[in-house]
Amino acid sequence: WFEALRDITQSPPDIVVLDLGLPDLDGLDVLRMIRGISRVPVLVATARDEETEIIRLLNAGADDYMVKPFSGGQLAARLAAVLRRSAPADLRAARLPVLQVADLRIDPTARTAHLAGRELPLTRREFDLLAYLAANADQVISRRRILAEVWQQPYVEDQTVDVHLSALRRKMGEKARKPRYLHTVRGIGIKLVSAP
Repeated sequence: WFEALRDITQSPPDIVVLDLGLPDLDGLDVLRMIRGISRVPVLVATARDEETEIIRLLNAGADDYMVKPFSGGQLAARLAAVLRRSAPADLRAARLPVLQVADLRIDPTARTAHLAGRELPLTRREFDLLAYLAANADQVISRRRILAEVWQQPYVEDQTVDVHLSALRRKMGEKARKPRYLHTVRGIGIKLVSAP
């Protein structure tokens, strides 16, 4: 579980489905550990349907719960509902302007990114990072500032940004040595460049 908790901080998933029937750990303790390091949405799967247990889970930080057994359709619907509720308020409230930086087009509302007309298959965090850099195009942004603004978590390693930046470069077809868009300014930070 400790590796999973580390992964949650370094490469956060869109959502966590936590089964309370863990063999070695109390699921409620795991939920509290997750909440201690992350705001990732958590859907709890439990065999217990007592009201006091459900209240305890929700008060400990669960975003929703499901009592076993349940169907795949119900699970999919609840996951979609939790993700809708966990989207930033500004994305739920209004259509945000599309960001255009040369051949790079980012639609924050649809959460899609296209490069030269080709959609980029980005994870949630990769998209957030790219959108943040595009909104601040041609500015050098420190890793600390990126962690504060994009990850919004105090205990994330600087390497986390580099890992996501590397994945973005790969998906955009860039090389770190000769990037078109994503430039590393040694010792300072990252810059998304609008003109070659």
